[in-house]
Amino acid sequence: MRRDPETPVHLERDRIEVDGTAVAAEQRVYLMLNKPRGVVTTASDEKGRETVYSLLGESLPWVAPVGRLDKASEGLLLLSNDSQWAARITDPDSHLDKTYHVQVSTLADETLMGKLIQGVLNDGELLRAKRARVLRSGEKNAWLEIVLDEGKNRQIRRICKELEVEILRLIRVEIGPLVLGQLAKGKFRALTAAEIAAMDRAAKISRNHAGMFGKE
Repeated sequence: MRRDPETPVHLERDRIEVDGTAVAAEQRVYLMLNKPRGVVTTASDEKGRETVYSLLGESLPWVAPVGRLDKASEGLLLLSNDSQWAARITDPDSHLDKTYHVQVSTLADETLMGKLIQGVLNDGELLRAKRARVLRSGEKNAWLEIVLDEGKNRQIRRICKELEVEILRLIRVEIGPLVLGQLAKGKFRALTAAEIAAMDRAAKISRNHAGMFGKE
């Protein structure tokens, strides 16, 4: 029996005990949550606002958000206790596509789509969409699909503010190969093994592509 805390161990064959109790590796958890509007992506909030953790219940091990959605935004949010996986997914070099459906308080046309893709300068940063298209239009507003492959803070809101376009709703519907689908608002589910593997492949392919051709 060794008591030196710096002794190297092999988790597959060594037994680790604390006060006679065996220590096991925590089960890895990967979740998809449909975040409602008005809920904040933090563990606790000094203003007493509802957080995403109130939607998860108490039976799950601790998980952390993989990326963020601001209070007013809705849709697909990932949570996991696998910090290495989370780091790969959120690494700026991964350039994973993130797709949003955005309702704006104006009619949209190809000129606006062009401006979204061309980008704007905000606080010294060039902010732009990778792709943008009109999903549908009403009499006074429109729904847009905007795809980003960068992780800049509040990117769509900052672009639209510069273009003097008011956002009514902003919903993230896809991250890489993961699709929000029919998951009800405020509900969560575990990712399947196939979905986790697909995310790993997508992050690796995107990262390799960025390395070959350079960042935008």
